Amino acid sequence: MERASLTRLRWRLRGAWMWPAFAALTVVDGVLLHELPIASDGIALVPALLLSGFLNLFVVAVAAPLSGRLVRRRRADLPKVVAADYAGAALLGAVTVALLVGGLLHRPAVERADRDLRLQAGAARDFMLTNAPPAVRARLGHADTIRLSDRFYRTCVPEGRPRRAFCVFVRTTQDPPVVREDHDRSPNAAYRTVAP
Repeated sequence: MERASLTRLRWRLRGAWMWPAFAALTVVDGVLLHELPIASDGIALVPALLLSGFLNLFVVAVAAPLSGRLVRRRRADLPKVVAADYAGAALLGAVTVALLVGGLLHRPAVERADRDLRLQAGAARDFMLTNAPPAVRARLGHADTIRLSDRFYRTCVPEGRPRRAFCVFVRTTQDPPVVREDHDRSPNAAYRTVAP
C-alpha cells in the first residue's frame, strides 16, 4: 500500500502541473496585463486579473484537452488526463510568454500616449493661465482630460457653478501643441454623453 502511495505522489509531482500553473500564471498574467498592456493605454489590476483568469480558464477547459490528444499521439503510454495536464501546463506558459511579448511590443505606443497626455496637460495649463478667468485659474488643480481621438484631447476646469467648466481642445500632432477654447461649457462627464 505504501508503494502505491509513493507511485501516486511521484506522478502528482511529475504530472499534475496544470492547476498549480493555472493559479500562479493567472496572477502573473494579470500583473503583466496591468503593467504591460497589449492593446490600450492601460488596464486596472482587477480587470486584468479577471481577463487573465478567463483566458487561462479557456486554455484549461478547451485547448488543453484538444492539445492532450496531440501529446498522446507522440506518447501513447500516457493516460488521457496526464497528456491533457502536460499540454495545459505548456499552453498556460505559452499564454504568459505571448502576453509578455505583446506587452513589450506595445510599450512604445503606451509611452507615446503618456508623453502626449503630459504634453497636452502642459499646453492646456499654459493656455488657461493666460486666457481663463481668474476663478478658473484658481482651480487648475481640478482639471480633467478626456481623449477624443488619437492625439486630440479635451481638458476642462470647473468654473465654480454646477455643471459649468472652462474647456479647451488640445491637438498634439504639431509642435507646439495647438490649443483652442471650447465654447461649450459642459464638463467632460456631460460632454461624453452628448459628443458623437
